[in-house]
Amino acid sequence: MFLRLNCVTKRILYAGKTKNKQNPPQSTSLTTDMFSDPNKRNLVSEVSTKSVTVYGESNTTSILAYDCGMKFNIIRYFVDEHNVKLTVVPFDYDLEANPSNIQWDGLFLSNGPGDPNMCPQTIKSIKYAIGLDPPRPIFGICLGNQLLSIAAGAKTYKLKYGNRGMNQPCIDLRTGRCYITPQNHGFAVDSKSLPANWKPLFINANDLTNEGIVHTDKPFFSVQFHPEASGGPLDTAFLFDKFIGHVRKTSQPLVLQDGLSYQRKTYKKVLLVGSGGLSIGQAGEFDYSGSQCIKALKEEGIEVILINPNIATVQTSTEKNDATPGADRVYFLPIRPHVVMDIIHKEKPDGIIVSMGGQTALNVGVELWKTGQLQEAGVEVLGTQIPAIEATEDREIFSQKLEEIGESIALSYPATDIDEAVLVANKIGYPVLVRAAFALGGLGSGFAADDDELKDLAAKAFATSNQILIDQDLRGWKELEYEVVRDSSDNCITVCNMENFDPLGVHTGDSIVVAPSQTLTNREYFMLRKTALKVVRHLGIVGECNIQYALNPKSEKYCIIEVNARLSRSSALASKATGYPLAYVATKLCLGKDLVSIRNSVTKTTTACFEPSLDYCVLKMPRWDLKKFNRVSNKLGSSMLSVGEVMAIGRSFEEVMQKACRMVNPALDGLEGIGSGLTSDEIPLDEQMSTPTDTRLFAVQRALEEGWGVDKVHDLTKIDKWFLSKLQNIASMRNACMECGDIDKVLATNGEDRMRSLKIAGFSDRQIASYTNLLPLQEGAAKVRAIRKSLGVKPCVKQIDTLAAEFPAETNYLYMTYSGNQDDVSEGTYEPINNAEGRDASATPSTKMFRSRMRSVSVGGKNNKLTENQERGVVVLGCGAYCIGSSVEFDWCAVSAVRQLRKDGFKSIIVNYNPETVSTDYDESDRLYFEEMSLERVLDIYEREGAAGVVVSVGGQIPNNLAGPLAQSGAHILGTAARDIERAEDRQQFSDMLDDMGLKQPAWSVLNSKDEAVEFSNNVGFPVLVRPSFVLSGAAMRVASDETQLRNFLGLAADVADDKPVVVTKFVLGAKEIEFDGVASGGKILNYAIGEHLENAGVHSGDATVILPAQKLYVGTIRQIKKYGAAIAKALNITGPFNIQFMATGNDVMVIECNLRASRTFPFVSKTLHANFISLATRAMCGLPVTPYRISLLDIDYCCVKAPMFSFTRLRGADPTLGVEMSSTGEVACFGDDPYEAFLQSLLATGFKLPQKGGTVILSIASENFRREFAESALSLCKMGYKVVGTPGTAEFYQDNYSLDIGRVTKPTDKDDVANCPETGAPSGLTEIKKGGVQLLINISEGTTRKDEITSGYLMRRAAVDFGTSLVTNVKCAVWLVKSMEKGYDKTIVKNISEFYSLHKY
Repeated sequence: MFLRLNCVTKRILYAGKTKNKQNPPQSTSLTTDMFSDPNKRNLVSEVSTKSVTVYGESNTTSILAYDCGMKFNIIRYFVDEHNVKLTVVPFDYDLEANPSNIQWDGLFLSNGPGDPNMCPQTIKSIKYAIGLDPPRPIFGICLGNQLLSIAAGAKTYKLKYGNRGMNQPCIDLRTGRCYITPQNHGFAVDSKSLPANWKPLFINANDLTNEGIVHTDKPFFSVQFHPEASGGPLDTAFLFDKFIGHVRKTSQPLVLQDGLSYQRKTYKKVLLVGSGGLSIGQAGEFDYSGSQCIKALKEEGIEVILINPNIATVQTSTEKNDATPGADRVYFLPIRPHVVMDIIHKEKPDGIIVSMGGQTALNVGVELWKTGQLQEAGVEVLGTQIPAIEATEDREIFSQKLEEIGESIALSYPATDIDEAVLVANKIGYPVLVRAAFALGGLGSGFAADDDELKDLAAKAFATSNQILIDQDLRGWKELEYEVVRDSSDNCITVCNMENFDPLGVHTGDSIVVAPSQTLTNREYFMLRKTALKVVRHLGIVGECNIQYALNPKSEKYCIIEVNARLSRSSALASKATGYPLAYVATKLCLGKDLVSIRNSVTKTTTACFEPSLDYCVLKMPRWDLKKFNRVSNKLGSSMLSVGEVMAIGRSFEEVMQKACRMVNPALDGLEGIGSGLTSDEIPLDEQMSTPTDTRLFAVQRALEEGWGVDKVHDLTKIDKWFLSKLQNIASMRNACMECGDIDKVLATNGEDRMRSLKIAGFSDRQIASYTNLLPLQEGAAKVRAIRKSLGVKPCVKQIDTLAAEFPAETNYLYMTYSGNQDDVSEGTYEPINNAEGRDASATPSTKMFRSRMRSVSVGGKNNKLTENQERGVVVLGCGAYCIGSSVEFDWCAVSAVRQLRKDGFKSIIVNYNPETVSTDYDESDRLYFEEMSLERVLDIYEREGAAGVVVSVGGQIPNNLAGPLAQSGAHILGTAARDIERAEDRQQFSDMLDDMGLKQPAWSVLNSKDEAVEFSNNVGFPVLVRPSFVLSGAAMRVASDETQLRNFLGLAADVADDKPVVVTKFVLGAKEIEFDGVASGGKILNYAIGEHLENAGVHSGDATVILPAQKLYVGTIRQIKKYGAAIAKALNITGPFNIQFMATGNDVMVIECNLRASRTFPFVSKTLHANFISLATRAMCGLPVTPYRISLLDIDYCCVKAPMFSFTRLRGADPTLGVEMSSTGEVACFGDDPYEAFLQSLLATGFKLPQKGGTVILSIASENFRREFAESALSLCKMGYKVVGTPGTAEFYQDNYSLDIGRVTKPTDKDDVANCPETGAPSGLTEIKKGGVQLLINISEGTTRKDEITSGYLMRRAAVDFGTSLVTNVKCAVWLVKSMEKGYDKTIVKNISEFYSLHKY
């Protein structure tokens, strides 16, 4: 019913007004009065009371109320809230005659329906009341506002649309404050017709219509909205206080504007502090927020200076134009306080923004403010001020602030040492939550059940912060969030409220999150909303913030968990969930603008001072990569572990849940328990459900599929029963389909309705095929698709318009759903797939934009095919969820492709479902489909849009794997053909091709059994590399050193590769690895870049330190690489981006692999060489003329080094060593005139702490070869004044061979081995690290793979991570580190990227 009303609402909006009547049930007899014109009826007379009624008779203050359709809550407000005697009379009661002899002190005019001019009797009585002397107070609401106006002598008129809903912004003309109000009226007062002594009191911030009137010297006023609406909001309920105050003759406070709008400062130059490399807890959402911030600043004509070493981000792009403005200068430097101050001294900005770069930027801003450096430099912190930020970050201050306004946090105490922590934990009572203050994503947190667990957690937490927090354990309560925006004029709104699927106890970053909340009552919702506004105002937040609550599910008791006084992960989610650009708006507010003056970027006509309405449901699901790490528990708790997230949009909870499952794991067809492969047959199901893990959802679903009841599952999980009932619906429909077992039986009766019901519940075609035994699945899904389309069951396209169709919207932000019967936007102009000239659909705003761009690059009559393709548009598949191996670098690639398409006049269509990305900003493309990238959905979009083709090569492995299925389904793949992509991805086909071409590669074999693999490995010699096909980030890739490891790894690889080949190759020790990134057209290379890995082969390219231009490659090696690259490009007929990885021993070059897509190094290469490889590739893929960039490596006088960013601090138990499977979660890159300078700065940008002079450095190097390689560096460390100590073997080697007398520490045998050596008295290395006495651990293990057994090296490495000791595990990096320190490159030279570019010209 609601969705139909949405469609009706849209029709009314575009038609202006229309008459409608819901069809009555067939059993109802039709009568003529059912179709009467309501505009001709006196509706007030139909709804008004017929008799006089008195409420609160014992109260003294007497109010007479005209009932024109009065709401009961008005009566409750007067009688219960204000102790008023309320006499309610019919609308036509003659007040002058007063036949009931009612005594009254004030007059109230109620709301009501219809035309106010149809109430002449009421108007007559109001005129009488107005004329009394002395005057008695009058207050009107809604219709009462119109009646009072007419009685005063003004006129009313019928609105075109009417103002309806709970989020109408109204400006108080006395103060300029804007309030969110509930309304439902079709008539308005003509303000221009108000007589003398009457003035407008409120106006609508959107259409500027009258929202209230007031007499200038008598106590008469009225408003068009409902201050008391039971549904809320109640932000203007103070108007009742004002009216009652007038009646009781209490003095009324003088209400005036605060004058802030006249004090707004102007800024010429602003420094924006970014977030640095991506890590768990601080990911791509800050690229989105920073990009939005830059856009907002440039709109205001402000010069923008950016510091951010994350070279993969969109915000650090140097290409800019009017459509995509960028920062004026970008500094790729470590985000450290002294570096930021050096930039400030150089650039001399007016202001600094630290709220868009996560905790990294915030901590820098706080430190610079507390030390007085910002004040001394005259730099103003824009937005929320540092004292307010400190109040939210310091638990003790925060608690005091909340107490001041009668709110409270969970029972919590700070502690500055372990003894104090034990004391307060016992005061609260176990279990308790331990958290580090000033930390992101719950870093250093966990639950402690006793003193021992507390001491262990506290010791690790103190490694990241000098203050820890001990909190009351509230696990099992509901967790909720509100995103709040406030401006400097104290206008305050909540943009989005979100509810965690999991109860409290799981970090919100690791929980499924639903928006809007689904299980709150209206009372609970507005209770928490009211608190949010109160808290944010009291703290003095300016801009955007996030407030998190714990709510007792059995009562209305709640407490505040925390307030984040900055843009957060939730902010990006809320922006995408609502269409409200929080970072953009927050930036404008930082500059002193108010919410009313900022426009809603979706509707283009309404104000940003509104609270979005959602006629859909949004679900965020986290993405984990815990299986990549040995010894890491998959249990979820207070410390965040997820590396990315997806967001699904739909119109039922079942739909978004199933969508999200497919998004977060492309191997899943939907939400399934039994068929997911993610539950265990060995662990009891109740155990799998009782503890939160990354797979608990699937255990819950399995239980429901097996017949467990909702109550039983709830008792184990504490997940709300409403959510569980929806999951049970999915399980029941699945079981029903499987019981039928045949598609014809499923659709035998009411086939269309049954198919639609399945699709509304989110079932994919593949799921339906699987349940009905249509195998193989790809062919079965195609059959289901054909049946579905023949039944007329197709998805509708809906807009995210922020206001649930309450206002006309110009938006290209779209999603698809089966819960609808009408599209919000027109289909593509052309018929799908073929080149037929199709009908010309009516032009939408985005259509007009791309056509105007198209005309700017097309030559009439000469390029008809190009013109058609430009109008058809190009579908670009984005990156999907961030994960280890696919991160923000692929979003940069997608955005670069879309921007080039728009520049070249192509309609651009992006498909992505990652809320953290810039590509899912609806300003970036002509049409944004926030949708899953399954074959089914991409075909839906491709066919509907009639697109010229699909780009699969800029979003990473997920879209690349779709190339074959899409091509087989008839879609046109732009760039390299799907068949050639398969030849490169399939390990066997690619290796065969290299052999045929005579190109060298390590010895390899595709083997049919484990025994054959063992025989091959024995022949070529261990170690060997196990390589599955069609995978990202080296998933399941392992180096096997012996037969046992080989057999284990082959099983894992077979599971990952599914039916794709698994290849075993000889692993070459000591080889140098080389990256070759290129762009080709028709098999001919246009541009290329050769990057050099610092680490030897054996470290995944995503974890390697990469140097560009290459510094230490032989000329012959480079020539051979170029020759191989050209041959492979020709053989695969490459058009578009590609990446080839080589290894070299001396001048002997071998091919490792080739990816026919953009690689993670493309932004690094493009920004280093000042040449956007993706822009060039996009033109090539679209068949446009391409001119290679003029790149001369000999003229480049600088170097750039890319360093990996790891999150081992969060992955408890993980061994922080590197191997052939990728472990890093992000990357940074810094420039330098010397490669050692660039290396050290990039290392510092990852958060690496250099040892201080005189500090202790432990050396623990396993093999003699590595010890010899590091010998010169060990001598240098001693010369530089460091206290160098070694484990026994290492210390003895350097003393015997280099006469280097260094101290000794013992190696631990287990985690409790902390005693000194009984023979020598040498202290325990583990103890020294845990005490904080070690500043650097250089631990170089031997072997080529991570071992499962716990070694002394592992114990020391893990302790270094847990206790904040800097760690180096690769001998090449260790040597470069020492050399860089020797050269003095720890001193940062402040140069922006443009200064490096100016050193050479193309």
